Amino acid sequence: MTEEPLYFKQLLAGRQVAKQNPTAGQMANFMYLLGDAERREALVVDPAWDVDGLLDVATKDGYTIVGALATHYHPDHVGGDLWGLQIEGLNRLLERQSVPVYVNKHEATGLQRVTGVSSTDLRLLEGGQKISLGNLSVTCLHTPGHTPGSQCFLLGNRLVAGDTLFVQGCGRVDLPGGDPEAMYYSLTQTLAKLPRDTILFPGHHYGPTETSTIGDELERNVYLRVSSLDDWRRLMGR
Repeated sequence: MTEEPLYFKQLLAGRQVAKQNPTAGQMANFMYLLGDAERREALVVDPAWDVDGLLDVATKDGYTIVGALATHYHPDHVGGDLWGLQIEGLNRLLERQSVPVYVNKHEATGLQRVTGVSSTDLRLLEGGQKISLGNLSVTCLHTPGHTPGSQCFLLGNRLVAGDTLFVQGCGRVDLPGGDPEAMYYSLTQTLAKLPRDTILFPGHHYGPTETSTIGDELERNVYLRVSSLDDWRRLMGR
């Protein structure tokens, strides 16, 4: 049997990793491993809660982590202080392996402040920029709204959406850096325009299923069905 060229793993905090951490289970973060099967190299998306566990999964599957992708700078995705709780994340990853951390340029300051990583560890991205992963390519989509530099990652027909788009939901816009109007445009003018068969992989398990498709979300997700900015403002109570 021929091996698929793409290695792709969705890992849920509290279930596949961070199994003994009740807070991780409550937060229900998804983390991802994206890899090129020929070179056995992988990127980790939003390494937090149990970095050693993530690396163990990659190692067991025969992959070496060569970089980290950050969807945004909140501590439950990249590590840091969350309401007095210290979450491990990028710092622990860089202790284990010196790899570049790919972050949108609008998110770099926040990421450094939250995690303490050095600017030399970061690779700043523009929206639409591509990251090579062996014979594969990851496209970075700038989707502000949840935070100024929130980004999603498109790999083939798979969209890793962070806290921009959830299954039948979307990310909060009332936290520092949130922007309701930017979220409206990110959802309706960027993500909603992707092919309907694009598979959605969210940043949290907040919906009825772990994955969905853009087509299903266009039919069932009220946040993708809003037809105007005025309607969006009413939906968001503004």
